[in-house]
Amino acid sequence: MNQKDWLILEKRATEWIKEAGERLKQSFSAPLEVSCKSAHNDLVTNMDKEIEKFLVGKIKDYYPDHKIVSEEGFGDAPGSTDGVVWFLDPIDGTINFVMQRRFFAISIGVYENGAGKAALIYDVMAGELFHCLAGNGAFRNETRLAPLKKVAVEDALIDLSATWIKPNRRIDQDILTDIVRRCSGTRAYGAASIELAYVAAGLIDAYFTMRLSPWDFAAGLILIDEVGGTATRADGTAIDLLSVTSILTAGPELHGAIARHIGRQTASGKFLNEPH
Repeated sequence: MNQKDWLILEKRATEWIKEAGERLKQSFSAPLEVSCKSAHNDLVTNMDKEIEKFLVGKIKDYYPDHKIVSEEGFGDAPGSTDGVVWFLDPIDGTINFVMQRRFFAISIGVYENGAGKAALIYDVMAGELFHCLAGNGAFRNETRLAPLKKVAVEDALIDLSATWIKPNRRIDQDILTDIVRRCSGTRAYGAASIELAYVAAGLIDAYFTMRLSPWDFAAGLILIDEVGGTATRADGTAIDLLSVTSILTAGPELHGAIARHIGRQTASGKFLNEPH
């Protein structure tokens, strides 16, 4: 696809994502059907499915040869990132959608042969669209995002769920204790796409999680790359776009400091069990 094609795609996707957001807001006046998927805190609603069907339908109408990776199963199951692949999350932060009516987003990331090309993350209730075309700058609505600034751990606001600093089978609870003690503070919003967009916008300085699916992180990684950020797995290795993975992202200096700390902790014998 050429640059004109990508500009048209971004315009269409912006229209679709905002229409989907209006559908979600209108759904608050009707009964919501909620069920569990893999666990009591892994929810899906009738609106997750409705929004995904709507967006998949639009993509297939205009781009029938493109592939789609999506959460609720209405897309495809591509075995590679060859060609153009859309990564789609109809409601990221479903628990927030159900319980709080805020801090949930619709996320769309578009890649061509494995390279991030277009990203849209729409915080529905805030009316904020974080978006970019690779090489053209990243934006929060119409405001261009600045390159990420150098931030020391002591001055950093880090997005880190307590899930990863209490005893569990995936990460030694002490691996990040020193980082938490040293940093300015921690936050957790419960919607990975918003959290990644906040890193890109400089609203938080780093984001760490041990388990995300491709539709959770694909759009956010494009935004972060556009503002000069770094994103890897928790162990510092490259992220596989088609796999469940850990994510560590921040500006290069802060990312390096946290990654080196994690490396020292694991070298001393503390465990960090990456998703497989």
